[in-house]
Amino acid sequence: MELIKGNIASPKGFYADGKHAGLKRKRNDIGWIYSEVPANSAAVYTMNQMQAAPIFVTKDSFQSNAQLQAIIVNSGNANACTGNQGMLDALSMRAKTAERLEIPLDSVAVASTGIIGDMLPMEKIIAGINMLEKQTGNAANFEEAILTTDTFQKQISFQIEIDGKTVTMSGVAKGSGMIHPNMATMLAFITTDADIPAELLQKLLKVKVDKTFNQITVDGDTSTNDMVVVMANGCAKNPPLEEGTTEFEKFADMFQAVTEHLAKSIARDGEGATKLIEVQVNGATKKEDARMIAKKIVSSSLVKTAAFGGDGNWGRIICAIGYSGGRFAPDNITIKIGGIEILHHSSQTIFNQEALDAYLEEEHIVIEVNLHIGLESGTAWGCDLSYDYVKINACYRT
Repeated sequence: MELIKGNIASPKGFYADGKHAGLKRKRNDIGWIYSEVPANSAAVYTMNQMQAAPIFVTKDSFQSNAQLQAIIVNSGNANACTGNQGMLDALSMRAKTAERLEIPLDSVAVASTGIIGDMLPMEKIIAGINMLEKQTGNAANFEEAILTTDTFQKQISFQIEIDGKTVTMSGVAKGSGMIHPNMATMLAFITTDADIPAELLQKLLKVKVDKTFNQITVDGDTSTNDMVVVMANGCAKNPPLEEGTTEFEKFADMFQAVTEHLAKSIARDGEGATKLIEVQVNGATKKEDARMIAKKIVSSSLVKTAAFGGDGNWGRIICAIGYSGGRFAPDNITIKIGGIEILHHSSQTIFNQEALDAYLEEEHIVIEVNLHIGLESGTAWGCDLSYDYVKINACYRT
């Protein structure tokens, strides 16, 4: 697997563009991804029961067709909690995109992100769609167009060889606040020119989302809008991938690399964040327990604030383990921070405090927990909780 300098339009047959339609003050705010041929596709959606209109429209496209040719996205306005008019507006976005690209209605997915409760300014939306370029656009402009409070664009591209054919996969995401997926609180789009059946792609997406996107958190809030959509258009001309083969496993490893990179980028870009926190839980009896405990630790506001302040307070970590709901033996837990053991079989150890303090000044903090009762492991990612998080969200609408 080779990391390449690419973008969401790097896989063969894909194009992307973004424009400024006036939904936000400065940055590009509307964009699309387009495949020149129908692409086998898969999607997962927010678990928030208050789902936005674009979610329903995208689900509708998938109901009649497991193939997409385009995804239309706007930022600055979530089109959530907007009633029947919001649904009509999302349908209009789909219809206008299909008309511009001369493709069927049900081959278009719709996504929106931004402020909840405001009606879409449809004149600006339609004008923006009319500005988008079909095959001569700028993919970097799309990557910018999907951002809200993000501080940087999140993108990754890889290539592998499958049955003698070069296969490319690219991913792009947005997410900075309202991050606590299951599957939720972000937008992510993945393109590949591999030939893979839609049913197998959906199965693979669910597995990888559980390991990556569903293991990140910033603030414990699950969004109304967000989704991951994958398009595989087969333009690499490889023989169709089959589950259980060596070639499929290579593809699955690349998929894991893309989703994990995007997930960690979102966690690192948490609103006001200064540090990425990675929690590794080992020695569990079940993978589900390991993942759940890891996520509870990285979700803890007290752990987050301790990380921001550079305080190696293991009491906050063990407290989160205690209410996690996972299985563990209270008298048999080991905790390390940056490889420095601070708790051994639930008893505090003698350690180098200066070394720990120095480590906690770094931007990437790794917390290791060993439960000593099994062989399963799980990882979660999050960020610290800073003064700026309050400042950003106190003034979000202004």
